[in-house]
Parts: sequence; structure tokens; C-alpha cells
Amino acid sequence: MHSGLGPESGTEAMYVRYFEQERPRLLGIAYRILGSRAEAEDAVQDTFLRWQALDIDGIESPGAWLTTACTRRAIDLLRASYRSRVDYVGNWLPEPVHTLTDNSVETQMELSSSLSTAFLLMLERLTPTERAAYLLYEIFEMSYVDVAASLEMNEPACRKLVSRAKSRIGENQVRYRPAAARQEALLSAFENAIRTGDLGSLAATLASDVRLTADGGGKVAAVMEILEGDAVLRFLTSYLVGWWSDYQWEVAELNGSKGLILREKGSIIAIVSFAFDNADRITDIFIVRNPDKLAGFDAVKLH
Repeated sequence: MHSGLGPESGTEAMYVRYFEQERPRLLGIAYRILGSRAEAEDAVQDTFLRWQALDIDGIESPGAWLTTACTRRAIDLLRASYRSRVDYVGNWLPEPVHTLTDNSVETQMELSSSLSTAFLLMLERLTPTERAAYLLYEIFEMSYVDVAASLEMNEPACRKLVSRAKSRIGENQVRYRPAAARQEALLSAFENAIRTGDLGSLAATLASDVRLTADGGGKVAAVMEILEGDAVLRFLTSYLVGWWSDYQWEVAELNGSKGLILREKGSIIAIVSFAFDNADRITDIFIVRNPDKLAGFDAVKLH
């Protein structure tokens, strides 16, 4: 942006408005790459600071420039965060987001399905560059030419990167979501089971190999191993029925699907999200209790 423009300049204000229009898309890209809202917001803010320093007249496509800058910054942050994830105490889960969207129903469903906890965990199998290439091409529907330009590589190499990423993840299953009414019924069964201690109706909604993963970050009590099958029901019966029955329960749109927010005296103590199979059974229960991931939780608009 021109150095002679003051903060009250109409031209500068126009470019700030343009960036704010792009912010939900940039935040959506960065969040999917990083799995952390806080880090994604850092990537977007860093991109904004670079945007402010530009001579905008020299930029042929501002939208492409922003996508490239934000993607590269998110990749850098992801590489830097890998060590902390290796040293993480217990199970690492993505930071949950309370999603707000203003897209068409079809587009909203396509984008929000790629925000699910299960899908973000699947992306953890990829290298940072594979992850970015896959997301830009498959989710944000950029051309191979544009993806290659964003990642500073040639197009054939970019195609191989996306192909390798697609072969390493099973996105079709983890992106499946039941109809909203079915999700609400499943959540109601889960809440009723925990409140009453009668897990009979809930058991019928669980896949035989259902898994439960909890993230306490080593800062609050949380089961350290991933539970599977009958161990999930035993854990719910032995622990959560006693611990959670008196909490305040709220259904919310979490990572593109319906999930649960649990509060004690107004403070969030757990956020619960789910994954489902094509038979509308619960395959995964994800519980985030790490207070660092709950502290800044509020509604956010991302694409």
C-alpha cells in the first residue's frame, strides 16, 4: 500500500474493507491447515500486517496474493508447532470453533463438512505442504495452476502432492454428517444417558468400534488413552454419569456439525463433538477439556 496514505485515507480504508471481506475465507484456510483457531488468527493478522505494507498497485490479483501469503504463513506456523504437538501431554485434538457461515446451503454443507474434528485429525497424517495443497485444491476449489503458484512449485509437482495427500486420507467417511434432525436425536440420547445413567438407548446409536478421545492438555483430568468399543460405555457409566450429570448442557454448531457445550456455573468445562458413519451411528466422541482451547471460545465466521 502506498506509504503516503494516512490512516484516514479513503484508498487505505478501501483496502482494509477488502481485507475484511476476505478474512472469513483466509481464516478458514488457516484454521484447516493449523487445527487451531488462535494460531489461524495469528496467521491472518500477520497477513494483514504485510497487506498494509504493500504497494497495492503492483498486485495483479489481490485475492490470490492474500491466499498465497496466508497459506505460506500458516504452513510456517504448522511446522513450528509440530514439536509442541509431539511433546503434548495426552491426546491432541483440534481447537473447537463455534462456526457461523453465510453461504448458500450447498456451499455451507461442503465447507463445513471439512471443518469436522475427525477430518482435521485425518489431515494430521499429511505434511504441511501436502495439507495446504490438498485443502486449496479439494476444499477451496482452486486450480492446480493457482495452487502451484501459492506454494511456489511447478504444476506437475503440485498434482503429485495432491494425489499423494488424497491417497493418505479417507475423507469421504470422516466428512459424512447425518441430517440435522438425526444429529439432534443422537445428541439428545447422549445427554439423556449421562443425566440418567441409563445407557441402553445410547448404546444402540454407537458403532461397535466407537472411539472416545479426550484432550486435557495435561492441565485438567482427562482419560489419557483412546478408548474403543465396550471400554467407551464402561467409561461413560463409571465416570461421566457421575461427573457430568449436573452440568449445564447446550447444543451448538461446532466445527460444522452439532455438538455439546458443557458449563459449570457459566464457565465452559468441556466441548464435545462427534463423528458418524453412513448408517448414522456415532463412531467417535471427542472431548476437549484443555482450558487453553476453551478460554477464547466464541462464535466465529469462517468459510
